[in-house]
Amino acid sequence: MAKYLLCFTVNGEYHELYIKPKRLLVEVLRDDLGLTGTKRACNTGACAACTVLLNGASVKSCSVLALQADGAEILTVEGLADGARLSPLQRSFLDHGAYQCGFCTPGMLVSAQALLDENPKPTREEIREGIQGNICRCTGYNSIIRAVEAVAKGKYKEKG
Repeated sequence: MAKYLLCFTVNGEYHELYIKPKRLLVEVLRDDLGLTGTKRACNTGACAACTVLLNGASVKSCSVLALQADGAEILTVEGLADGARLSPLQRSFLDHGAYQCGFCTPGMLVSAQALLDENPKPTREEIREGIQGNICRCTGYNSIIRAVEAVAKGKYKEKG
């Protein structure tokens, strides 16, 4: 089977890879780039554990062919932090206990970041709507909503 050149930027770093045409974006991120924060779970797009930002839009990377991301900018959960310094949203998730097993957390963080990028001051209802495609079987969502709400209310600054 022929391989095709995929050129894209992931978390600010440019990559060129030769890949088979039917490879999924989640496979390339995890297997080729080693970005294992993006979880592969349901393989149907139902759980959103594999959520990444593709040119600023929240997508389920198990439902996107990698070649569809050619020329794109991708942000994964690893790209939210600045080196060892967590983003405000990541710090808020920790402080509010917005995780238990942690499996959904990367997708939840990326979905919440997409919401905050689009609407920096969402209401509680808008936060619920913004994360509604993400399945969490542990937390009951309340701590996740409180964590996003705290960032929206300015309780977490970039530095810190």
